[in-house]
Amino acid sequence: MTKSEWLFALIAGATFCTPVSAKMYKWVDDQGTTHYGQTIPPEYAGKDRQILNKSGVIIKTQDVLTPEERRARESEADKTRTDEEEARDKRRYDKSLTDTYSSVDEIELSRSRSLQQVDARVNSVNSQLKIANKNLLDLQQDVVSRTRAGGNIPASLREDIKEAQERVQRLQQDMNKYKAEKQAVQARYDADKARYKELTGK
Repeated sequence: MTKSEWLFALIAGATFCTPVSAKMYKWVDDQGTTHYGQTIPPEYAGKDRQILNKSGVIIKTQDVLTPEERRARESEADKTRTDEEEARDKRRYDKSLTDTYSSVDEIELSRSRSLQQVDARVNSVNSQLKIANKNLLDLQQDVVSRTRAGGNIPASLREDIKEAQERVQRLQQDMNKYKAEKQAVQARYDADKARYKELTGK
């Protein structure tokens, strides 16, 4: 009988004196020596181990993952959660479509109403932008006239020009935002129509 076999026989016999619920572990150290015990020493916490019952029969193997394996498993778990969330979102989206609309015509009507609201904002900003640009141009022409006449440019005029430029910039940003919103609305309703047709065959 080898030393390891003798040690295991001794420990296995001792298990009859321990509670039925006690676990026996088996692991191998860096030198290839097999060890048995009811607890895993801290220096072997990162090693694979096996759990034995009181008869010495292996009932479970616990593999300790490498950092790379752990990251891969976590990445796979994240992907699974993401896929499940996307599937739930798609089911809710499909249900919302069929609960909200009874025909493609209703989708078109809703689309027209949404676009009208966006167009109203675009038109309002466009009118304000024209006025702001005209005001800025007038101020800039005032500077040109004063310069040609050899006059000084008042600090108040420079401040007015700065404020006019900032207003034009803000309005232009609003215009770009509403135009992008319009494109998004059109794309969303196009997708709604296509999906609705897939779901209903209408």
